[in-house]
Amino acid sequence: MVTERRNYERVQFGRGYVARVMAIDGTWQRDCHIGDVSDTGAKLRICGAINAIDTQEFFLVLSPTGNAFRRCERVWVNGDEVGVRFLKELPADSRPPAAPARAKAARRRGRRKASK
Repeated sequence: MVTERRNYERVQFGRGYVARVMAIDGTWQRDCHIGDVSDTGAKLRICGAINAIDTQEFFLVLSPTGNAFRRCERVWVNGDEVGVRFLKELPADSRPPAAPARAKAARRRGRRKASK
């Protein structure tokens, strides 16, 4: 029997909330689904191989533009599922690198303004 050790209530998402995980230095990204979340952490199901990436510390990017994110520390791994703790203290330079989608959208907006 598994004993629940969490101190905070978790919110579960039936089909999972789609997000991305990204290396602190931006060298890798993977799609993921958030299975459940609390104030202090989450359970993620990462799409694709995770054995080839360093998941000790990374960003959980919650929006396509990268404006909503959490810095995470891996607590456990079970296959493609990862349990993470949200890190509260963030260094000053602790923003995720610009996501390619955000840069592409900015270029499109620039072209639209130029054509008007």
